[in-house]
Amino acid sequence: MDTRFVWREEFNIGVDNIDKEHQRLFKIINKLFAMKEEDKNSQWACQEGIKFFKGHAVKHFADEEAYMISIGYEGIGQHKLIHREFRENTLPALEQELEQTNYSQDAIDHFLGVCAGWLIGHTLTEDQAITGERTSDWEKVLPGEELDTLKKVIVQLVFDMFHLESRMISSAYRGEKFGKGVYYRLVYGTNEDEKRQEVILVFEEKLLINTVGKIMGIQTNKLDTKIIHAARYTSRQFVARTMEHFPDMEGYKLKEENLLSYEELQRIFDKEKVQASLLFDTGSGYFAYCVIAPHLLEKGVGTPIEKENAMEEVEKYLMKREEQAEEEALKPKILIVDDSMTIREGMKNLLGEDYEIASVESGVAAIRAITLNRPDLILLDYEMPVCDGRQTLEMLRSEKEFEDIPVIFLTGRRDPESMIKVMPLKPAGYLLKNSKPAEIKKEIDHFFEKKKA
Repeated sequence: MDTRFVWREEFNIGVDNIDKEHQRLFKIINKLFAMKEEDKNSQWACQEGIKFFKGHAVKHFADEEAYMISIGYEGIGQHKLIHREFRENTLPALEQELEQTNYSQDAIDHFLGVCAGWLIGHTLTEDQAITGERTSDWEKVLPGEELDTLKKVIVQLVFDMFHLESRMISSAYRGEKFGKGVYYRLVYGTNEDEKRQEVILVFEEKLLINTVGKIMGIQTNKLDTKIIHAARYTSRQFVARTMEHFPDMEGYKLKEENLLSYEELQRIFDKEKVQASLLFDTGSGYFAYCVIAPHLLEKGVGTPIEKENAMEEVEKYLMKREEQAEEEALKPKILIVDDSMTIREGMKNLLGEDYEIASVESGVAAIRAITLNRPDLILLDYEMPVCDGRQTLEMLRSEKEFEDIPVIFLTGRRDPESMIKVMPLKPAGYLLKNSKPAEIKKEIDHFFEKKKA
């Protein structure tokens, strides 16, 4: 198979040193493809070539950013963010996969495919925007706070639904190919107006086999119609649960769905400005969550501060801070003790609106946190390494000043034997981690209502 990425005139942005470095990076990728296809003994050469590519890419980012500064390019902030995410998140994730598989052919293919796709897409879009040949693809993204919320919701849902610890490796995914992919588009709308929201989910094939396939008990290494249909309905549930966290999405119903080819996916990215496009690594495969919904930006992110309104806006800001501080002072304090970052973030998202939340990852850290800021309730993971939930509660009960703090166990199991062991320590209750978020929230609310009464 002849896999080559040919430099085309349209890739030039008209800046000599940047264009030459782009060409050099293309040549390195082509050499790596050639090495990979020669024979298995090329592994060492491919390994060294990947290090060489990374070094050139990182140096190129620095040179390109220096040029943007020199011409006063207004979009440098977003451009640098894209560089940083590729350098600090995407490349390390790909390198980790290479090392874990001992530079398998599939992992090398994955590395080269993602890097080549990223390089081509970035050159044709963001780099062209530097010289004004086109506008940046990321000039109309959701505000950072909302993107961060979306990321946390997705990480929690992946854990809830598939028990996978995922992490975001890019907030500027642009349709780069990773392995064999499945591309699924869902279109939502309301009956009241013509506003629409598109969600595009991109799955690495092996992720669907490792999750949906296994849940269905299908023993296969290939996608079939059963897995695809199950993935469709699972995806609908996933997106619906994501939308529950955004009030602006209330009332939106599914109007249309499509399974896309990779070429159709590319045409969408070429045509549309996305408001969010996040790439995640689950450890069992990659997936991307992309949103096209320009109306979400109509609210704006606050009043711009100008000379004429600066004093007034600052006063409003300070007043709002004071009001928030007063509200927080009235909120009960909850300490979450769990070794899983996903659980800690998920509980914080679930309870943070009504409660002041702190979280730690171990029993020892819990003792320190309680000493500094005594909580009204502790949500304690039962199964933790080194010092488990029962041992942590024993330490708390042995300290006179902590012995009356109520503790509710967070557990993945509810077997009688485990409960009997901790009954002498007088826990305030048990919550199953796999319960629906609404049920967990209801139990916590009920606990504080009883305590208040």
